[in-house]
Amino acid sequence: MPESVRLVDRLRQISPTLSVGVLTADWMALGVDLASIEKAGVSLLHFDVMDGCFCPMLTMGPPVIKAIKTSLFKDVHLVVEEPLDKLEGYVAAGADMVTVHIEACRNPHRVLQVLAQMKNVNDPVRGIVRGMALNPGTPVDAVEPLLDELDVVFLLAVNPGWGGQKFIASTERRVKSLLDLVRRNGRDILVGVDGGITRDNVGQVARMGADLIVTGRAVFDGKNASGNARSILDEVARSRR
Repeated sequence: MPESVRLVDRLRQISPTLSVGVLTADWMALGVDLASIEKAGVSLLHFDVMDGCFCPMLTMGPPVIKAIKTSLFKDVHLVVEEPLDKLEGYVAAGADMVTVHIEACRNPHRVLQVLAQMKNVNDPVRGIVRGMALNPGTPVDAVEPLLDELDVVFLLAVNPGWGGQKFIASTERRVKSLLDLVRRNGRDILVGVDGGITRDNVGQVARMGADLIVTGRAVFDGKNASGNARSILDEVARSRR
């Protein structure tokens, strides 16, 4: 990516695309697999940071994110209570994108404003892409007061906490509502869908209008991460032609 290009603009150029979740990878072969999926066309590596409080699972923190050496952009999803005081640690660890949950913030607007003042340690020109995530039961219009501070809104298609859940059918209606909200307000905000994405439904999700599609198991199935990533990216591209 040319250094003069902000990451959010780069994402607009390549969308729809994947952000591949690292939790389901074979960590003993992680370096090889990350290089292979990058070669297949993946640009984003998704880190689900769970604190065992906001959702049942406990996963990773800044040291793990910093330790993973990759030229993929680091998409950090903070599934944690009150992330404000934790932002600095994740940005210092190399986060290129930081997404927080609206349900987990007393003052989500302030969280986004603080993120806007932080510098990307990988390349200051990239900026930090600021995201807000909504759980399946949260009304889409909850983000309307925050649109001026957002680059991307992620709709969760499962309840956060563990993998392998079934894609919630009402997500399609929620994506349409979010796209309508963004257009009605004249904003250029990316729309993401996270959770329950499989090789069977990824094309359908792309056709809904999602710009960023998060999946882990569909790529890291223990067999052929590179081939899986390439075929999914091809399907996403076909679905939007």
